[in-house]
Amino acid sequence: MITLENEFLKVAIDSKGAQLTSLFNKETGVEQLWQADPNVWAYHAPNLFPIVGGLLDNQLHVDGRAYPMNRHGFARQSDFILLDSDDVHAGFSLPYCEKTLAVFPFKFDFQVLYTLIDNALRVTYKLINRDDKPVYFSVGGHPAFNVPFNAGETFEDYYLEFEVQEKLASHLLNKEGLFSGETQPVSTPNKKLQLTRELFAQDALVFKNLQSRMVTIKSDKHDQSLSVEFPHFNYLGIWAKPGADFVCIEPWLGCADSAGEPKDIRQKENIQKVVVGHVFEASYYISV
Repeated sequence: MITLENEFLKVAIDSKGAQLTSLFNKETGVEQLWQADPNVWAYHAPNLFPIVGGLLDNQLHVDGRAYPMNRHGFARQSDFILLDSDDVHAGFSLPYCEKTLAVFPFKFDFQVLYTLIDNALRVTYKLINRDDKPVYFSVGGHPAFNVPFNAGETFEDYYLEFEVQEKLASHLLNKEGLFSGETQPVSTPNKKLQLTRELFAQDALVFKNLQSRMVTIKSDKHDQSLSVEFPHFNYLGIWAKPGADFVCIEPWLGCADSAGEPKDIRQKENIQKVVVGHVFEASYYISV
C-alpha cells in the first residue's frame, strides 16, 4: 500500500488495480472514499480499462475474432508495477503480457498516476502504444464517495451540483448492462440533482450530452463538499448500489455496448485510438 500526504489530504493506493483505497480529509477528519464493504460493493475506486461498461455476450470483437472480456475490463483485477513514488506522487504501470494478449490483442503500457496538488488529487491515465499498429481502447474512473459525510445525516440530505445548468437525458441500460436505445429525462433544477434511494433503481445514470466538466457533492446542512472535475472526459456515469451509503461519479472515455449486433472495437462508441509511437493521457481531479 502506498500513502501520499500533504496538509489537506492523506490518500492510500493499492497496487492491485492501482486502486485508490482511502481519501482522508485532514481538515474535517472525514474519510471521503467508500471503504469497500464486501457485503455491499467490494471496490473503492476501480480503474476501468481496456473497456468501460459491458460487452454483448461478454465478448470483445477485434479483426473478426471474439475475445472474452468481463464488464469494465481487466485492469481492476490486475497487479500493477510501482513506477515511482514520493510524498505527494505515485505512478503505477500495467504492461502487456501473454495473459493480456490472450484477451486484448494489443501491446501497450497502461499507467495510472496519482498526484496531490493542494486540496486536490489528480488521477491521470496514460496509454503508451508499444505495438506496430494502432491501439484501440476505452478508459474511465469509478470512484465511490461516502454519502453522508458525517454521522447523524442521511443520504437524502445530499445533492449533486452541476457546473452549469443542464438539460439532461440518461441513456438507459437493460438488465444485461447494455444500452437499450431509450433515454429518460433527468431534472436538475438550479443545477441540482437531489440524491434519493430510488434514483438508481434502473442502474447508473449515463450522460452523453453533458456540458458541465465538474460535479460537486453538497448538502444544505453544512459547507463541506467534494468535487470531481473531468476536463478530458466527455461521458459521465453516476451510480450507487440501491441502499448503499455512497455515490460514484464516473468520468468515462468509452461506454457499454448497445443491445443488438456486436461491433468491432474500432466501431465501438467513443472508442479511443493511439497510433504507433504515440501516447494518450487524460486526467480527472478530486477536490475537497
